[in-house]
Amino acid sequence: MLFWILGIIVVLALVIFLAFQLSPWPSVAIIQQVFSRGDQASEAALEKYVPDNIITRQDLTYGEGRDEIFDVNYPEGTQGPLPTIVWVHGGGWVAGSKQGVANYLKILTGHGYTTIGLEYAHGFGVTYPGPVEQVNAALGYLVANAAEYNIDPQTIILAGDSAGAQIAAQIALLTTDPAYASEIGIAPTLSAEQLNAVILVSGAYDIANVALGGEYGGFVKTVLWAYSGTKNFMSDARFKLASITEHVTDAFPPAFVSSGNGDPLAPQAKALVERLEALGVETDSLFFPTDYSPTLPHEYQFNLDIEAGRQALERILAFTGARTSSRIAD
Repeated sequence: MLFWILGIIVVLALVIFLAFQLSPWPSVAIIQQVFSRGDQASEAALEKYVPDNIITRQDLTYGEGRDEIFDVNYPEGTQGPLPTIVWVHGGGWVAGSKQGVANYLKILTGHGYTTIGLEYAHGFGVTYPGPVEQVNAALGYLVANAAEYNIDPQTIILAGDSAGAQIAAQIALLTTDPAYASEIGIAPTLSAEQLNAVILVSGAYDIANVALGGEYGGFVKTVLWAYSGTKNFMSDARFKLASITEHVTDAFPPAFVSSGNGDPLAPQAKALVERLEALGVETDSLFFPTDYSPTLPHEYQFNLDIEAGRQALERILAFTGARTSSRIAD
């Protein structure tokens, strides 16, 4: 009986080991739980900053898929279109949800915007470029139905955090560069004139140069394996187009870019800014000295209990306010 039990344990251990080696999805299931807890903590901390006069409509549909839903927020009493911020949530391309940015969007709404929190499919079986196609389709739906949601279809600001920033940047690129859109095989649903600006925070923009070693190497390999659909994602020609920095042109929309000094993705954000500035693209950025204390982690901007988080919000509002008719509240 003892040998029988030990045999079962050994077989189960081997099966589990092989499962993690042959597929990224067992690890992704763990990552999803971690991201979910982080989103809940962030939302709870932001609750006290949410204005009272916000109207929210949840789980509206932009497509037929289970995950093709969105939330819309606008100030109470709104009777017409407002400049609109459409936010793509992060989560390593495999996790997260629109609920993880819901309170932050309500805070932005309080400054005179309609805000949209988009959901898109992620997790088991969902691979690139599926989320990009969904977000692109969502933008088309929102513009076509702008009046119903108090959206100004001529003043769309596309935003994203972490993986959502990469997706938002890729949408901005295919919207403003017909050659890139043709190469990737996705026809934009917005015109370049409708895309007023982009907000890119704590994002990854160069897949070819992500760090595959060190403290976060295992995580990076797992999520990119899952998202790309291939373990050899570095050599996949189609996936190389997800690297934004090397493909941006001078037609890219005005961009606000930020990362914390403790974010392993900060070098990618800085490289993107350098490239955009070299091309003459209107760019505003917020970075911090390497010795800034306390060290600002990935997604620092959602922490409004710290000075850096409040500074990021102020800079985002100043950036958007300069490009819209909204007045920035004191």
